[in-house]
Amino acid sequence: MTNRAYNFNAGPAALPLEVLQQAQREFIDYAGTGMSIMEMSHRSSVFEGVNDGAQSLLRELFGIPSHYKVLFLQGGASTQFAMIPMNLLTPGKTAAFVHTGSWAEKAYKEAKLFGSTAIAATSEADKFNRIPALSDIQLPADTAYLHITSNETIEGTQYAAYPDTGDVTLIGDMSSDILSRPVDVSKFGMIYAGAQKNLGPSGVTIVIVREDLIAESPKTIPTMLRYDTHAKNNSLYNTPPSFSVYLVGLMLQWVKERGGVAAMEQFNRDKTKLIYDTIDQSGGFYRGFADVASRSSMNITFRLGTEELEKQFAKESEQHGFVGLKGHRSVGGLRASTYNAVPLESCKALADFMGDFMKRNG
Repeated sequence: MTNRAYNFNAGPAALPLEVLQQAQREFIDYAGTGMSIMEMSHRSSVFEGVNDGAQSLLRELFGIPSHYKVLFLQGGASTQFAMIPMNLLTPGKTAAFVHTGSWAEKAYKEAKLFGSTAIAATSEADKFNRIPALSDIQLPADTAYLHITSNETIEGTQYAAYPDTGDVTLIGDMSSDILSRPVDVSKFGMIYAGAQKNLGPSGVTIVIVREDLIAESPKTIPTMLRYDTHAKNNSLYNTPPSFSVYLVGLMLQWVKERGGVAAMEQFNRDKTKLIYDTIDQSGGFYRGFADVASRSSMNITFRLGTEELEKQFAKESEQHGFVGLKGHRSVGGLRASTYNAVPLESCKALADFMGDFMKRNG
């Protein structure tokens, strides 16, 4: 077995070794068909079983109520930024957003192309180092839906609790923390997520949506951008990203075998505590970017005293087998992404490296 990197990439991100090995075993001949998943018809009963199996596993693990659809779509979460207002922002209504950073802003800007929008709360004055207090959220009277980004990968902030929007539809972009902790899905009208952080490889986007919201999409929208197209065809209207869907199924099975989503939450807390404790006990050598109450269990963002020191840290970490620790180019600094599949050993190795780097440079 080759040495595995300590993979802290923000996405595409680490996948469990066991999942990769199973995919490797089944790669050429899936279930005795004499074909790879990538070669077979998406209309075949074998692939329909893979598609349905992944959906039902997600329903089971995430506690998705029966009146919600699970869709496997293409185009990434970024396409959802446009699909949501195209389908759900009706004339005379306003799409409201909690502005928490880079990804929330992208969703907001896209919605502006299709209708009236409003910022319901923002932490921009604090450089997005925190999630706004839920009590600060102000919804316009004509709100069609409130959109939140549950975890900001770039700034390293995450909602500790979700807003209660009453009769107003709540929509959550959970691309970077889906399945990392239990969620009351019934609080949301829609949850969506690109798979490439916690659910599998890039290429497939998961949409969990209440059926009444997508019973009929506006007839003016192109066929592929209508939710009802995909809901009525079980996500098989056109050729799906079949290998990605298959790997999502393997990833979900891996989560189930490890005790489900509640066990994942504890596992993630244990992992990130190693790194956050190192930051907090460094006497200011390392400085966490996110406000403590808003810290993410998926993306740990931190700074050092100078940019030169940060560059040295990134360079030396690469020499020690660490991958992906440079902060996003828009904010700089350093970032460790600790999604579900990142092993505890990788986080322990990073905490040890951070301690050693501080000894040598403190």
